Amino acid sequence: MPLFAVPSVRHAFGALLLALAPFSLQAQGLLGGAPVSATVVQSDQARAELLAHAPEGAGPGQPVWVGLQITHAPEWHTYWKNSGDSGLPTELRWTLPPGVTAGPIGWPTPRKFPIGNLANYGYDGTVVLPVPLTVAPGFTASHIDVQLDASWLVCRKECIPEEGRFALRIPVQGSTALHGAAFDASFKAAPTAQAALDSRIEPAPGVLKVSLAGLPKTWRDQTLEFFPELPGVIEPGAAWKQSWAGERWSAEVPLSPHRTDSPTQFALVVARAAPPGQGAGTTGVRIEAPVQGDWPAAAPLPAAVPEALQTALAENAASAASDKTGATPLTLGAALLGALLGGLILNLMPCVFPVLAIKVTAFAKHADDRRGLRANGLAYAAGVVLSFVALGALLLALRAAGEQLGWGFQLQSPAVVAALAVLFTLIGLNLAGLFEFGRVLPSGLANLQAKSPTADAFLTGVLATAIASPCTAPFMGASLGLAVGLPSTEALAVFATLGLGMALPYLVASWVPAVARALPRPGAWMDTFRRFMAFPMFATVVWLLWVLGQQSGIDGTAALLMLLVVLALLVWSLGLQGKSRRVLATASLAGLLWLGWAIGPNVLRLQTDTPGQAVATTVPGLIWQVWSPQVQADLVAQGRPVFVDFTAAWCVTCQYNKRTTLADATVLQDLAKKKVALLRADWTRRDPAVTAALAQLGRNGVPVYAIYQNGQPIRLLSEVLSVEEVRDALAGL
Repeated sequence: MPLFAVPSVRHAFGALLLALAPFSLQAQGLLGGAPVSATVVQSDQARAELLAHAPEGAGPGQPVWVGLQITHAPEWHTYWKNSGDSGLPTELRWTLPPGVTAGPIGWPTPRKFPIGNLANYGYDGTVVLPVPLTVAPGFTASHIDVQLDASWLVCRKECIPEEGRFALRIPVQGSTALHGAAFDASFKAAPTAQAALDSRIEPAPGVLKVSLAGLPKTWRDQTLEFFPELPGVIEPGAAWKQSWAGERWSAEVPLSPHRTDSPTQFALVVARAAPPGQGAGTTGVRIEAPVQGDWPAAAPLPAAVPEALQTALAENAASAASDKTGATPLTLGAALLGALLGGLILNLMPCVFPVLAIKVTAFAKHADDRRGLRANGLAYAAGVVLSFVALGALLLALRAAGEQLGWGFQLQSPAVVAALAVLFTLIGLNLAGLFEFGRVLPSGLANLQAKSPTADAFLTGVLATAIASPCTAPFMGASLGLAVGLPSTEALAVFATLGLGMALPYLVASWVPAVARALPRPGAWMDTFRRFMAFPMFATVVWLLWVLGQQSGIDGTAALLMLLVVLALLVWSLGLQGKSRRVLATASLAGLLWLGWAIGPNVLRLQTDTPGQAVATTVPGLIWQVWSPQVQADLVAQGRPVFVDFTAAWCVTCQYNKRTTLADATVLQDLAKKKVALLRADWTRRDPAVTAALAQLGRNGVPVYAIYQNGQPIRLLSEVLSVEEVRDALAGL
């Protein structure tokens, strides 16, 4: 009897996946009794997420940070504490338990966004606005419940006010450091406080004269940007002068004719002008310089906001609020249609083939049992749909709890990859005839299939979903990217439709007798077909071992191979009779347990991050470089078109495209002629930077192929690439 045909094995597989879920997500605390909390608010313009960072725990005296991370859609931005000529700074209002207080926002150095004769100060790309929390010595609770009401203005040519209510729970004991890289980037971008020394600010008719000393030596003779913290004092978009005289930097900035303040101390930030990339600017210097001399007369304060302006602002806010109620029917309908088509195409993906072959055998076996065939079709469809919904719900819940995850996230865990390798090894050994399940377990358990064929079909659907999850078929990418930003009920509808699309061919076939009758009649061919199908199973194991090698290194792969060899010995010995069974089974079980203790940890241990290496192509001088946001931004700033391959070792579609279309000689020649820079963003292991870049593209899984060109909209290609599609895209550069 085939191993997978026994319901108890499928029950064990389901239990194994549930048991490994905490390892795959590294989020045991998130799966406990904490209340469900919303940490993400997403619109078409920006995605806002509440993050926490307490690497040494959240007890009294420990550094504890929270922050709002805003990921902007391309060409959109939000604002610094001084927004410039227009705009509003982001506002954060905290609700904290007694004994915990929030400090001010640690604003990173901003960027300058010129708009005609105006200019704004703020951030594009992804930025974290960090806020320190102070925990009083008498605080004794086991966790800190953080609530945040935030509002921000996101602008392109038009501006949209947005807001969100966020909540999360920070455990006092243990480290909370999943988002350490995001906070570190924000800390690095924060301006460094510097004493005024002999720096000075001098108002003059129409201009503000600035003279700063002690700036970094590496800045000398470079163009700087000037950001006053007090709004309304200067004209941010007007032309201004700056110069260096030795170590002293001087500037004359036009004063605003609408200035109402006349400070005696002037707080400002200076930084290098036009920094590459996106997000915060490069690290600046903050100085509070004394004001020398008298300010020109200030403009009188307006008596009130004009009624027309007040009405326009109210209408704009109301329109924005209505836009956030959910996806429009057309948008949701398009996502559902894309999910249905993507699910149908998933059946053609190589990662699903082994399970589908088993399904074909089951159809042939029950071709004459019309009622049973329909029941099994419904059960299989239910298993697929419910598994997709469960996987989607887990993904959405963990993203809401602060995890940066995407489709296929479970295969970023060595534990899940190893579990699937074990399962497919057992299935392959059984199909090859090395052992029969009826000889390993008592007959009562081995005969469960005959008693519950419907459960057998349901669990076949569960396994098919588990195997299909690394794949992203055409139409799936946009639908899943939209789903993670929808309200939960609409998002789960997208996942359910994706499962329905995958199950639909078998559901239809089970209800159309002609399909089953078209299959060969049961006979000797089924045993030959069964043994042949062992080889696709073993090929799948090879692929999973290769994926594990990208995560745990050669030691992890070798350890799992050794464990699989001893596991094969164990299941073979369990099929023997008499004393041989007792001796060999006992010895192999003891060996398996000892190896699990001695070398098993190597399987789950992620190898230390090492810098990626460039990969040459067959065209001289054309290489795949390792992607990073900074490398991409630098290349685009140089005026070069950039082709980014968002990929992962566990993504079969990615590997197919890499070895076919992206290795095609004509495609490579076109890339070289257009001087296209090639970047490869590897998502095999969890990488928040890659996740954020995918989110900016409206995607939530791989593969994704994007072409960036300065001053041009980003061009996205399909998930299954063709030579013609890529060459047509390159011809337009």
